[in-house]
Amino acid sequence: MKTVLITGCSTGFGLEIAKYFLDRDWRVIATMRTPKADILPASDRLQILALDITDAESIKRAIEAAGPIDVLVNNAGMGVTNAVEAVSMDMARTVMETNTLGTIAMAQAVIPQMRERMAGTIINLSSSTTLETYPLISVYVASKAAVNAFTECLAVELEPFNIAVRLVLPGYSTDTPFHSRQQLVNGGLPEAYHEIAQKMFGAAQYVTEFTRPLDVAEAVWRAATDPSCPPRIAAGADAETLLKREQQAH
Repeated sequence: MKTVLITGCSTGFGLEIAKYFLDRDWRVIATMRTPKADILPASDRLQILALDITDAESIKRAIEAAGPIDVLVNNAGMGVTNAVEAVSMDMARTVMETNTLGTIAMAQAVIPQMRERMAGTIINLSSSTTLETYPLISVYVASKAAVNAFTECLAVELEPFNIAVRLVLPGYSTDTPFHSRQQLVNGGLPEAYHEIAQKMFGAAQYVTEFTRPLDVAEAVWRAATDPSCPPRIAAGADAETLLKREQQAH
């Protein structure tokens, strides 16, 4: 029986990914900052652990409690929406610490055991916002673009040890709490940017392609189980459109 450890399982994509793997007879290590015992169906293949991916000791405890891990899914993350001039450096550091450095730290934690076994898969969730330019989310996109570059380089670095490294790019989803987390804005949006924000969020109501949590779970499953899958996988109809457009441009 294979084991997957998933970060950020309390809501949204992470919760759906955990359910998906549980339904397919995997041993699932579902991690979250504050464990909720009843968040997933009871199973002797389920272990719920506390994990703060920005805390080295928390990572160490979770990895020790989890035991051997076949697949790591780096899903935990946070968003911020504001003009760059209004994002405090403390907030920028928090976003980078969570989205970028947290992903790196979790990879560091599992690589030694995977390298020794000459087997394993690391799946990093990024964002389709890295495939196109948008205003007011520059700090968030920068943190995810760094994950893209890190994933691509790590894949080459770990290939000699038979460790696969994959990138999943989810699109826009109304089913995740990401947009409520985006209220972590320092000082509010400056008035000079209100028109830009109105155009940006006004356009969102006309979006016809979305990403469902199930789309993300299916993409992660493919990344974990299909050796022939590409290194970058779009999750959701909108993300697939953006990825195809980028590939055609190159």
